[in-house]
Amino acid sequence: MRQRKLFCDINPTCYAISMKKENYKRYLKDAVSGEKFAHTLQAEPLPVLVSSHASKLIKTGPGIDRTLQENKAVNIELACACLNGLIIHPGEVFSFWRLVGKTTEKRGYKNGRVIIGNRIVPGLGGGLCNLGHTIHRIVLHSPLEVTEFHSHSDALGPDEGPRVPFGTGTSICYNHIDFRFRNTTDQDVQLIAYCQDGKLFAELRSRREFPWRYVLAEEDLHFRKEGEKYFRRSQIYRETIEKATGETVRRELIFNNHSEVMFDYSLIPPEQIR
Repeated sequence: MRQRKLFCDINPTCYAISMKKENYKRYLKDAVSGEKFAHTLQAEPLPVLVSSHASKLIKTGPGIDRTLQENKAVNIELACACLNGLIIHPGEVFSFWRLVGKTTEKRGYKNGRVIIGNRIVPGLGGGLCNLGHTIHRIVLHSPLEVTEFHSHSDALGPDEGPRVPFGTGTSICYNHIDFRFRNTTDQDVQLIAYCQDGKLFAELRSRREFPWRYVLAEEDLHFRKEGEKYFRRSQIYRETIEKATGETVRRELIFNNHSEVMFDYSLIPPEQIR
C-alpha cells in the first residue's frame, strides 16, 4: 500500500505553507509560556571563564563544496554579531532564533549547507548548525540546563585530526526547531561568540567561579553498516567533577549517537568499521 504524502511534501508551495504554520505555532507558544528570554548585550566580558571552544570555519576535503563552506563562514559571522556579549540573568532562557532572527538575503545571508530529507543541499543561512553546536558544547561544560535540543548527523564529513567528543550536530531551523538553555544558577552568565582568523570562538563567562568542572567522554566509537547505509555510533557521557576535591560527583549518558554517514563511504577509517 502506497504511503500517503504529507501536505508539506506535495510541492514547494505546500512546504512553505507548512513552515509558516510552524513559525506561528512557535510565536503563540512563546507568547503564552511566561518565559523570560535573554536579550541584553554587554560589550564588557564578565570576569570568570567557565568554558570555551574554538573550531575551523571552513572544512576542506573530498566532496566538500568550498563555496558553501565560505558562505557558511559569512552566515556564522552575521549570527555571532546578534548574540555576542549576551547576558543571561538567573531564570532567563537563551533562544537562538529569538536573537538571530530570520536569515534573509537582505540581511546578508548566503547559501550554505543544510540538511533536507537526509540530503545535504544549498540553503539560505546554511551552516548555522555549527554555531548552535558550538554554543551547545560550552553549555554542556557548565551547570546551565539545556531545555531544547535537536540533533542531526555528526557524520557530514570525515573527521579532521583527533576527534573531539560530542561531535553531534545541533539542528536548528527558523524558528520552530530552536536551541535553548536556561540559567538555573544564582548569578549572571555571558555568552561570547565571534569569528577571527578563519575560526569560530565561543566562551561562557560568569561573575563568580562555579564549584564544578565538566568533562565529556565519547565511548565505543565505531561505524556500522545497516542495510545499504553506514552509521556512526557512540555513547557520550558527561562527568561532573568537584573542583575542591577532584571527585566525580555525577556521571550521566547525555547522548546515544546514531548518525547516518553523509560522506563518501570510502573515507570511513576501516579500523573503525564493525
